[in-house]
Amino acid sequence: MKLSSEQQGELLGILKNRFEKNMNRHTGMEWAKVEAKLQASPEKLWSLNEMEITGGEPDVIACDKSTGEYVFYDCIAESPKGRRSVCYDHEALEARKEHKPGNSAVEMARDMGIELLTEEQYRELQKHGKFDTKTSSWIKTPAGIRKLGGAIFADFRYGTIFIYHNGAESYYAARGFRGALRV
Repeated sequence: MKLSSEQQGELLGILKNRFEKNMNRHTGMEWAKVEAKLQASPEKLWSLNEMEITGGEPDVIACDKSTGEYVFYDCIAESPKGRRSVCYDHEALEARKEHKPGNSAVEMARDMGIELLTEEQYRELQKHGKFDTKTSSWIKTPAGIRKLGGAIFADFRYGTIFIYHNGAESYYAARGFRGALRV
């Protein structure tokens, strides 16, 4: 999927502004280099736009020295509003007998071209601010836990990052998911 030139310009403006306002998240990085990578990857720009329109406020968190890729995470204070009230994955969605949510975190992320944050990435994000102080976010669940019907989520309360579990089919108005995208 591709954005129009106008949409690309608008999104790049938003991302540049956010990048410049939050230099603490990407010390030593230059916007011009990030922008060049983005312009060379229209499909990644489309994914970043999906992150933006669902309320994620994506921003650069790291540069992978081994690959040269920039890593974007959703940096909105609370779990993105456009991605809440979802169960963990499609299998969990199908397992619900009634009151099914509209979608699942794993399916939405796949459709957006992004990955759910891992526990390690979630902990890295929390080094850049206080996120999910009133909400929670599904995070990538290890296969062994998922096989047993569970899924894990994370939040930040009492000055501490909590990683906890729920049945994968559960969903709450205050739980969504955060994504990562490598460009």
